[in-house]
Amino acid sequence: MSEPNEPAGDELSTDESLGTVYLVGSGPGDPELLTVKATRLLEEADVVLHDKLPGPEILDSIPEDKREDVGKRAGGERTEQADINARLVELAEEGRDVVRLKGGDPFVFGRGGEEMVYLADHDVPFEVVPGITSAVAAPAAADIPVTHREHASSVSFVTGHEDPTKDGSAVDWRALADTGGTIVVLMGVGKLPEYTQELVNAGMDPETPVALIEKGTRPGQRVARGTLDTIVDARDDAGIEPPAVTVIGGVAGVPEVLE
Repeated sequence: MSEPNEPAGDELSTDESLGTVYLVGSGPGDPELLTVKATRLLEEADVVLHDKLPGPEILDSIPEDKREDVGKRAGGERTEQADINARLVELAEEGRDVVRLKGGDPFVFGRGGEEMVYLADHDVPFEVVPGITSAVAAPAAADIPVTHREHASSVSFVTGHEDPTKDGSAVDWRALADTGGTIVVLMGVGKLPEYTQELVNAGMDPETPVALIEKGTRPGQRVARGTLDTIVDARDDAGIEPPAVTVIGGVAGVPEVLE
């Protein structure tokens, strides 16, 4: 963590006219799962730059005149990351304290690491405020433990939406299949057919339980269940849409014993 007004790096800024940027995780969407610190910073901030993922109740609690929507949607409207980075520096140089509000945790597939490095490179004071990641919270809200002594002693978090400018996928699905344990995929609704087939091709049992949790912890939460072989049809039948979390492994079948 970089102390407020002390950016990380070899040289610390002594410019007291600079504002501080807080990289804040908003949690999975339920406003009661927002941390006490995040709540305080939202109240105190001069400006809040937010993604699409924080729950609407959280966003509605922020005065409209200090909110800036810099969110992204796969295949839809988006604010380029370079523009977000530049805006954070611009606001801090104006002396304003900024909350950069992200869904879940800022360092779990949230580009918080990129923004932190950019701020440090520009000698802007920052602080990272962790949030509850939906990779754990959404399954929990659906009564799915990501680890369980009888089913999984490890858990792997995977993005289903990689940087499109990369030459290829950095996700080794074969290695994940061999590792065992639970696989949690964030932002993976659209590519569900591809990676479930990759896992089957890598030797994972087609009958492995799978669950899709849409809007986990929020009003309107829905869950579709199936196996690697059937989950795509279950997704289509239920009309599951982003934001949703995919849970693959024996733990996804645990809720069945509760029914």
